[in-house]
Amino acid sequence: MIELEGVPELIDPVMVAAFEGWNDAGDAASTAVAHLEREWKGEVFAALDAEDYYDFQVNRPTVFMDGGVRKITWPTTRLSVVRVGGDKPRDLVLVRGIEPSMRWRSFCNELLGFAHELGVELVVILGALLGDTPHTRPVPISGTTSDPDLARRMDLEETKYEGPTGIVGVLQEACTHAGVPAVSLWAAVPHYVSQPPNPKATLALLNRLEDLIDVRIPLGELPEDARAWQVGVDQLAAEDSEVAEYVQTLEEARDTAELPEASGEAIAREFERYLRRRDGGRDNPGDRTRPPMPPKPGTDDGESSED
Repeated sequence: MIELEGVPELIDPVMVAAFEGWNDAGDAASTAVAHLEREWKGEVFAALDAEDYYDFQVNRPTVFMDGGVRKITWPTTRLSVVRVGGDKPRDLVLVRGIEPSMRWRSFCNELLGFAHELGVELVVILGALLGDTPHTRPVPISGTTSDPDLARRMDLEETKYEGPTGIVGVLQEACTHAGVPAVSLWAAVPHYVSQPPNPKATLALLNRLEDLIDVRIPLGELPEDARAWQVGVDQLAAEDSEVAEYVQTLEEARDTAELPEASGEAIAREFERYLRRRDGGRDNPGDRTRPPMPPKPGTDDGESSED
C-alpha cells in the first residue's frame, strides 16, 4: 500500500530516476539526481523496503555515529519531491538508489505505483555507459524511448537495442507497458577513465534533461568541476605517450564520424539554453553558472546506447 501523507498536490510532475551500479558509469547519472536534490533541497517522502530488493552481502549496510549513538544506513531507493520555480512552476519526483539485486518487476511496479498516485506525466531515467569516446570532446548524450510518437515529438531515438539490460531498460519497458511515457538519457563515459566522479558527464546529462523537460537547472560548481576534471585527465594522458596517442586516435575517429552531423538544430539548442540561462539569471543572482559556448562543428548528440 502506498501512503503519500504530507505530499502536496503536484504541478505537471516529471519523475527523474537514476540507479547506482551497472547503469551508472563514473557515477554520472546518480550524481546528477543527487545534484538536483541538493540544489532544490528535495524532501524525501518515501523509501522502498530494503529487505524486498537488496542482497546485503552485495550491497552492505553502513554504520555511522550520530551524536554518540551508533546507527545503520540500509541500501535502498528513496523518493523525494522538489518544486521548480519560474514562470511555469512544476514539480520533479526524484528517485535515487541502487540497482536492485532481486525482484526487478516488483521493484518497477512499486515505483510505477508512486508515479500513478502522484500523477506523473513523464518518467526520465538517467544512465551512463562506457564508450570509445575521448575525454577532450563534448560528452555524447543519447535519448531513447520505446514510444514512436514520443520519439518524434521530443526528438529522440526509438530504441533498437538488443542484449543484456539493467534496471534502466527494465523500468523503461515497465513504463511503456503501463502506458506511462518514458525516456532514457545515456551519457557515454570514456572507458579509459571510468572511475568516479565524472562531473563532465553529469553536467552533460543535466543539460540534456534541462532541454527535454524545459526547466532551468542551477548548476552550481559543476561547470568548474567539469573543467578541472578535464584538465586533470589531460595531464595524466600527457604523462603517457601511449595513452596520448590513443586519445588522439579517438579524437580523429569522433571528429571524422560526426562532421556530417553538425546541424543548425544543435546550434539552436545551445543558443536556446544560453538565452534561458541569461533570462533566468536575473531572478537568481547567486547562480554562478556561465553561459555555454556555441558547439563546435561535429559535436551534436547521437551516439547509440542501450535502451
